[in-house]
Amino acid sequence: MSESIAPLPLAVALEGLGWHPAAWRTSPVPPAAVFGAGHWVNLVREAEAGLLDFVTFDDTFGPPTDEPGQLNGRLEAVLVASRVAPVTRHIGLVPVATTTYTEPFHLSTALATLDYLSGGRAGWQVRVSARPGENRLLGRAPATALFDEAADAVEVVRRLWDSWEDDAVIRDVATGRYIDRDKLHYIDFAGEWFSVKGPSIVPRPPQGQPVITALAHAAPAYEFAARSADVVFVTPSDGDDAAAIVRANPGLKVFADLVVFLDDHAAAARERRERLDELHGEAWQSDALTFAGSPEQLADLLLSWREAGLDGFRLRPGALPYDLEAITRLLVPILQDRGVFRTAPPTGTLRERLALPVAVNRYQQQGVRR
Repeated sequence: MSESIAPLPLAVALEGLGWHPAAWRTSPVPPAAVFGAGHWVNLVREAEAGLLDFVTFDDTFGPPTDEPGQLNGRLEAVLVASRVAPVTRHIGLVPVATTTYTEPFHLSTALATLDYLSGGRAGWQVRVSARPGENRLLGRAPATALFDEAADAVEVVRRLWDSWEDDAVIRDVATGRYIDRDKLHYIDFAGEWFSVKGPSIVPRPPQGQPVITALAHAAPAYEFAARSADVVFVTPSDGDDAAAIVRANPGLKVFADLVVFLDDHAAAARERRERLDELHGEAWQSDALTFAGSPEQLADLLLSWREAGLDGFRLRPGALPYDLEAITRLLVPILQDRGVFRTAPPTGTLRERLALPVAVNRYQQQGVRR
């Protein structure tokens, strides 16, 4: 890799048997496999073999739909990531988890646990739950001010991650003291939606603060990301749009999302997409730009958009496992040949490989004691 060109950060977003809603109808993988561990282990191992930075596991907090042709039902993303963690070594694991109708104390412990199981490779994609009917799943009133609530939830989670100092666990066999209680801290958070005393029940995660991400399309989500996230996923329509998004959000680490259908020949990729649209009954539209073409064409697009100031890309495979394998086995070698992608597995924690600041413990830094 040329010393003058930084490696291109690249991730994939995993969803069922692919992001196209009809993908399950043409997949060689049986639809029931999405409810087994083997499917997710195979996908993440493929992404890891392709030397990608991280994978995200999509999730929603809502009931299955009655729409014909949809692959309904899903496993819980944080638990899937935790199952995959012990059988992978390098790749980052970033599940979606909603802050709406969910206690931040539970989110903090689950994600801290994932960081331990993965050895510092955990992240979290924050999501709000605004679809009609989601509140009725739990017998709750419809939520309001979702992004304000989400910001408070993230603040609680971050404080709980800091509530144990890094050296709070002492394991002094002679005296029988396992922890130094002076190095545990109440967070004493009191807000409109949450009142949490703390401390956490899980020691501070290996990364200190696992990587927090969010998907943003509009001003409220961008404002939330600027306040609460380390990485924001965006959905530009072209390079000029990507540049405008970057200029409007200084200080944010910005990854662009694209849905991808890849084949050796562009015509084959377009035909696969068209076949799935036929099965779906109409042309499917995603919130992100949908690319159908050759790996060379996608490499050209990524490098062109990178000039807009983007920090990286998250690719959503249109159909699994086909398009994931095309990313790892066709696109990655092209990027390597062009000197813009690593040739060895990424090292360090997920925070480190994304060049995020060291997560300093707010309580230890301030010298605050219980």
